[in-house]
Amino acid sequence: MPPTLLLSRELPTLKYSSTQNCFDQTWEAPLSTLLGLGRAAGADFIEFFLERVNYISCLAEDDTITSISPRLSTGAGVRVFRGKADCYVSTNDLSFNGLKTALEKGLSILGLELPNPNSYVPEINLELLRDYATAKGKEAWLPECSSMQEMGEVLLDANAKLNLKADHVQSRRATYFRDWQEVLVAASDGTFARDIRLTQSVGYNLLCADGANRSSINQRLGSTSDPSFLRNWQYQATAEAVAESAGRMLYAEYVESGTYPIIMANEFGGVIFHEACGHLLETTQIEQKTTPFLDKKGEKIAHESLTAWDEGLSENAFGTIDMDDEGMPAQRTLLIEKGILKNFLADRTGSLRTGHPRTGSGRRQGYTFAAASRMRNTYIAPGDYSVEDLFASIDKGIYCKKMGGGSVGATGEFNFGVEEAYLIENGKITKPLKGAILIGEAKEIMNKISMCSQDIGLASGFCGSVSGSIYVTVGQPHIKVDSITVGGR
Repeated sequence: MPPTLLLSRELPTLKYSSTQNCFDQTWEAPLSTLLGLGRAAGADFIEFFLERVNYISCLAEDDTITSISPRLSTGAGVRVFRGKADCYVSTNDLSFNGLKTALEKGLSILGLELPNPNSYVPEINLELLRDYATAKGKEAWLPECSSMQEMGEVLLDANAKLNLKADHVQSRRATYFRDWQEVLVAASDGTFARDIRLTQSVGYNLLCADGANRSSINQRLGSTSDPSFLRNWQYQATAEAVAESAGRMLYAEYVESGTYPIIMANEFGGVIFHEACGHLLETTQIEQKTTPFLDKKGEKIAHESLTAWDEGLSENAFGTIDMDDEGMPAQRTLLIEKGILKNFLADRTGSLRTGHPRTGSGRRQGYTFAAASRMRNTYIAPGDYSVEDLFASIDKGIYCKKMGGGSVGATGEFNFGVEEAYLIENGKITKPLKGAILIGEAKEIMNKISMCSQDIGLASGFCGSVSGSIYVTVGQPHIKVDSITVGGR
């Protein structure tokens, strides 16, 4: 016999026994009912995003633990679509009535009301729970992570190693955080998926001073899906690298302003592509018509040497996800192939409003944010040259070994500081330089990346946009930019 249809007036009498400390199959019944209620009210599409977070961070300054910051949170967000319009409401009340109240508020924003008491609530058939957490044994991750005591011991020992390796030390900082997140997505198209994410990061900041000379070097590593990440951190090797960079930059000369060919190092050098180009390939920029690549799909937007990818699949990378925050499985997206723009990054809303297909890129900081099109692991692909070939092609230029902070305008204008730079003369590195700032525009610099080496490297990063701050990977091999404006003295 077909299932009995539910009447709207019967909702207050329903009793659900969803598991409170886990997002499992027991959540199907209440979420199916609420999704049907939203459809009965006239919404075209409804999505629920449930989240639990267990977060902790630890800071060591010199030889003291100065901060330990835990955070626990639980909540849900509901997104309602009517045509191409949508709204988002969040709540930390995960009871049936709490979620129903959030849904009702979302419907009212779009001019919709709950159906009358005698209206039928259609049944929403959700897929069999797609449970990445259970399938991959992720429930065991949290208890396997480092204890609070271990966090403090590792960071203090790491800071002590930094003090042994560096001279003229003014301050030493070592930081660590662990972010454990459980999510459940249920939507009126039948999506029903669960995942657990574990993201961890550790970083150094070293400030050295000798008279009027100053140098500041940062180093950060990040990983997903590895409970032993902190205890396996090779902090002695990291301390040596950071101390060496700080020592070289302490007495470096200031760079002279001008236009130069440059070589950008691999790994975090990819931050410029991420900021100056990657954001312009997200459908949020197409919706706002703020990208110069708006109607350039299938056209040349970069040098033929440049191919670029965005994906969520690289093992343990900082932006790796088994599914996005709309329940779509992770995938690999070709952005640029030999200079030709191939694809944009699209979430559900971006796809609805621009026509570009979804790419598993719907991401958000947490349940208080609606998902938006965001990058995951984004990098320039390896090329055909050796690193030696790149240096040999430059008579006078600058090697940007370690990038610092910067800013990017809405349409791709950027400026980025360089923490560690060196003068290139006759194909050789000669002396350290400081104070370099790279200034340019995305649609111009993309056509000046003429050589890519084979030594691709990835680095962890944080990305802020309309859906909050998320974890991402940037990366590239060593690349040559034929000319760029360099600010200095």
